This record gives sequence, structure tokens and C-alpha cells, in this order.
Amino acid sequence: MAGKFYITTPIYYVNDQPHLGHAYTTILADVLARYHRTLGDDVHFLTGTDEHGLKVQQAAQQRGADPQAHTDEFVQRFQEMWRRLDISHDDFIRTTEERHKKVVRRLLQDLYDKGEIYQDEYEGLYSVSEERFITQRELDSGEFRQVEKIKEQNWFFRMSAYQQRLIDYINEHPQFIQPDHRRNEVLGFLRQPLSDLCISRPKSRLEWGIELPFDSDYVTYVWFDALTNYISAIGYTEDQATFSKWWPADYHLIGKDILTTHCVYWPTMFMAAGIDLPRTIFAHGWWLMGEDKMSKSRGNVVRPLDLIDQVGVDPLRYYLMRDMVLGQDASFTADSFVRRYNADLANDLGNLVNRVAKFIRSNFDGKVPVGVNDENSTLHEILITRTKNVVSRVPELIGAMRLHEAIEAIIHLVRNVNWYLEQTQPWKQIKSDPARAGSVLYHAAEALRIALQLLHPVMPSRVEAMRAMIGASDIPLSDFNWGALISGTPLGEHETPFPRIDKLAATDEPAKPEEDEGVTFADFERVDLRVARVLAAEPVAGADKLVKLQIAVGDGERQIVAGIAEHYDPKDLLGKLIVVVANLEQAKIRGEVSQGMLLAAEDEDGNLVLATVDDPDVEPGAKVG
Repeated sequence: MAGKFYITTPIYYVNDQPHLGHAYTTILADVLARYHRTLGDDVHFLTGTDEHGLKVQQAAQQRGADPQAHTDEFVQRFQEMWRRLDISHDDFIRTTEERHKKVVRRLLQDLYDKGEIYQDEYEGLYSVSEERFITQRELDSGEFRQVEKIKEQNWFFRMSAYQQRLIDYINEHPQFIQPDHRRNEVLGFLRQPLSDLCISRPKSRLEWGIELPFDSDYVTYVWFDALTNYISAIGYTEDQATFSKWWPADYHLIGKDILTTHCVYWPTMFMAAGIDLPRTIFAHGWWLMGEDKMSKSRGNVVRPLDLIDQVGVDPLRYYLMRDMVLGQDASFTADSFVRRYNADLANDLGNLVNRVAKFIRSNFDGKVPVGVNDENSTLHEILITRTKNVVSRVPELIGAMRLHEAIEAIIHLVRNVNWYLEQTQPWKQIKSDPARAGSVLYHAAEALRIALQLLHPVMPSRVEAMRAMIGASDIPLSDFNWGALISGTPLGEHETPFPRIDKLAATDEPAKPEEDEGVTFADFERVDLRVARVLAAEPVAGADKLVKLQIAVGDGERQIVAGIAEHYDPKDLLGKLIVVVANLEQAKIRGEVSQGMLLAAEDEDGNLVLATVDDPDVEPGAKVG
């Protein structure tokens, strides 16, 4: 029986550059939403952006921009990414929207009126990078940056009063925090006394936030603001019918790094407000680059759009869903991507679709042949049974959040169709018994049709193309009954669904280090760093990220090509003194000769800053180092 399904992702920090971690969580939510739509459920899928806080304010100030204009510009990176990734969200919430701010103010006022919020002086360690107060133990861990000691008046939520109630709730509702080891992690955190939560920031320190309804000298803490989005988007206090329809959320997906805020702060806030808790908060692992967490500081962040440009969106969606065991970390490498793509998509699935479609097109006038049960029914009965087993097994696996196993079960069905063709060999029967060969092709196409429909939530675009290739476009995605493929249906256009690939072009994946990772002084001396003056600069035709620079380096003029177009207007570079690697091997980039490399650094907000020389008396060609 169809029901409702409300799924949410975290709201992503608007200053971030969308990376593989953001893409993974959102694709996972999209696959689950599409799957439940196929079941006939009424689905609401929410994602969005977190747009208040000190770091946003500072980033806007550095650019000389108004914070709202800054967020209006930066949010487009996520909106465009979700469009490119084929994300089917029903709503995109921004915390700067009035519909959200109104609900936050009402929730704060309600808790204040109930006596759940009080004012007190606080002195403690404040992490600017994380925008929260931290303990001495957290400071000693070395995981927090830009830590300051602050003493000030603030408003506090009585979070400590709900510690035992939260512990009891978690123990009584084992599905509330998943997987199990994350639930145990939260319970371990709650063995220590829970402090009250500072929920305000004085405007003298932070202006970019939602003003407290009961004290105009303060704005609300960004986490209290952000965590409200999951109910503000569905009409809490504004549209009771809509809110009652969707809340509580069925699945709230997060990365394991925001476990405490979503599994301690958020539920205690809602307990105090008398709001039901979400049914399941599911914390997935990290995508690692080799053995390391992806990090801008390490230079090993994979940008999804780079992969989409090379292989298309659906292979990326497939790889991410297939290669992460939900709840555990997974390792991304270019080699593993190519292996998975070629084995599952090019060899197994793509080759099968090609074989079936080509054979029908060549021998049955491009129309689905007739399928019959004959005396040699054993093989196709085996195929039918195996297909039905997969159809019943996949919902169980998805319900248990074992998506990688569900996908493997579907690909195993694809391999069974290949096995069936190898056993029946219709290419040998076509001349002596074309009717029997046609029946074999019908059964193969029908099993393939069902496998494709099961894969549709993962690869919606490619699956639609493949369904057309075997004449199954008009069959509802929810129809998994054997025999729904209609004989005589013309096949659609034929194309190779997944051409084999040999390798991915260079990503941001770092080269595997040698056993000795140190750089000797002799090695360093070989790098010739020089000051260069920019004489001319222009975009590289057909490349959004590249700028072509003509530079003077003391020994004459040369050209370099650099990926800085997203950060610098070419005309602003004229006359600048920059630092370049002058003895780098010459290369060709997009057909343009590049004779060196400029130096630049990336700040915490993803902005690129060139290494420049401010002293105008320094001559081009001067050695650096």
C-alpha cells in the first residue's frame, strides 16, 4: 500500500565548492526518492543551503559584497550541480528566505516563552572555523582552527535538561540513529554531562543572521537556525495541513562529521518545542581519496562536474551508489572507477542491451518478437524465477539501506540474462527455427526490461535510453510483472549505452607517494621560482577555467596557461608581478603552449589567491627562494 515518504539532506554551506561528498549525499537521497515514487508513494525530497554565519559575513566583506548578494551568487553553484546530477528534489530551502526566518523566530519565541532559553555570561574557547564554542579536550585534539578565547553575555538553550530523555529515546527507538555503530557513538557522547547550548551571537561580533525575537542585540546561532530548515520548508507554524502530511521525516541523511549537531542538538531542541523527532537519521561515511579524507588543504578534492564532463552523470551516480557500503567509508580512485564502469556498465549491461537490440533489429524487423512457452521451457522458467526473486529481494535490501547489495543483485540478474542467451544460442536457431529464436529474444528482453526498471532510480537518463532500445519505453516503471513487454512494439534508436573507457583524464587525485615522501634540498633547488610580469592576458577559447598569459621572466617573454578564470578577470592581471615555476617542462593545454606554472593558494572559501610581489622595484626574472 502506497504511503508518504519525506527525505532530507543536510543543507550545504553556501560558501563551499560542491564536491564529491555533497554529491554523494544528494544522489543517495535522490535514488531513495525516485525508488519510493516508483512504489507509488507520495514523496517529498528536500535539500538546500545554509547561508548565515560569521564565515559568510567575512567572505562577503572580503569581496566588498553585500552578504545577501554574496549568497545569491554562491548558491547557484549548488543549484547548477543538482541540475547536472539529475537531482529530482521537490524543494530547495535557503536559510535566507523569509519563509524560513519566520519559522525560526517563532520557534525561538516559543522556547523563550516556555523558559527553555535564558541569558548568562560565558567564557570559553570559540572556533571561528566551526562557528561554535569548543571544550579544552576538543582544542587539544588539534581538529579545530582559528580558536579564540571569548567572554561575553549570550542566550542559552537548556539542552542539559533533555540529556536523559534523549538517551531513553535512542534506546527505545533503535531505528532513530543508523547505522548501529553511529547510535552507539552518540550514546557514548551522552555518557558525559551535556552542557547547555549557546544559541546566540552578539551583533557586535556577527550581524549576518536571524535576529532573536526577544533581544534585538543578538542574532541566532547558525546551527539553531540551520537545523530548523527541515520543518520550516514544510510549513511548521505556517501551514499545519502540509506540515502534518510530511512530518516526521522518514529519512534524514547526513555525513558522519555532523553527527552530534543532528543527533543531540536537533532532537533536544525539538523535544523542548514538543515536535516529534524524525524517524531515522542515517549517517553515512566519507569518500576518501586513497586512504585520506578529501580536503582542499591536501589538494585531493574530486569535483563531480569534472567527472560528468568525461563520462556523463549516470556512470558517476552508479559508481557512488555501488561502491560505498552505507555507514562505512569508501575510497575513490580513478582506477576503481574505470574498473567498475567497464565491468558492470560497458561489459555486462551495455553489451547485453547492444546484443539484444541488434539481434532483434536485424532479424525481427526492429520489433519486439513473440514470446511463447514451448517444450524447451526449463531455461526460460529458470530466468523468470531468478527475475522474480530479484524483484522481491531489491525492496528488502533498499529498506535495509544496503543499496550496494541491491545494485549487485540487479547486475547479477543482467549476468543471468547473458547466461540464458549463451545457453539458448538464438543466433544458431535463427535460420532453422526463427520463432524459437524470437521467443528466446523476447524472454531476454523482458528480463532486461525489469532489470533496467530496477536500476532506473540510480541511472534515470541512461535507463530511459536503454528501455527505448528494447521497446519498453511505454511500460510504467512500477510494472514488474513478467510479460508486460508487448510483442510487435518497435524498438527505439540504437546507440552504445556505455562505450568502454581506458582511463579518466587527470582528476585532483594525488599521485601515490613513494615510500620516502620527503623532498631533499637538492630536489628543491631544482625548482626555479622566478618573478614574472604579466604583459597580456586573455581567456582560452572554449575553456571556461583557463586564462592565457604572456609574461616577461627576465630572459625574454613566454606564455603560460593557468586555470584561474573563475577567480580573476584577465584585465585585472595586467602589470602584476607574479611568481612562476620557470623551468617546468613545456606542455600543451587545450592546444595552447604553456611554458611554466604560476603559484597560487586556495583559501578556506575555495577562492584562489595568486602569489604576487608587491615591491615595484623587483625586476622580472628575479629568483625566488
